[in-house]
Amino acid sequence: MMNDPIGDMLARIRNSALARHSSVSLPHSKLKRAVAQVLAEGGFLEDVRDDERDGFPVLVLGLRYGSDGRGLIDGLRRVSKPSRRVYVGKDEIPRVRNGLGIAVLSTSKGVLSDRAAREAEVGGEILCEVW
Repeated sequence: MMNDPIGDMLARIRNSALARHSSVSLPHSKLKRAVAQVLAEGGFLEDVRDDERDGFPVLVLGLRYGSDGRGLIDGLRRVSKPSRRVYVGKDEIPRVRNGLGIAVLSTSKGVLSDRAAREAEVGGEILCEVW
């Protein structure tokens, strides 16, 4: 039984990037797909697609690498955990690495990046930070 599916997703992405894999697959959920879509829009993932393996839906994420072969994701950090939820108002949304990274928030308008949440003027739960 998995208690933190977003934490598991981030660990799989981190481990696959360190092993220089071209893609990573993980069990599908709507929240994971929304987080992956935000990461793809932020330029950290190549693509996000749905697939099916052994009759179960999986999410396949294509990882991006620079021209030197290093992964574009230097770090991932789970902020809000099942044991401690972290909520912020619209004026308290953090800047990750002075704007070089993104924070992924779950808001009333869906899962958004920190920039999109500031533009929409909504706060919410900070799921993770990626840089």
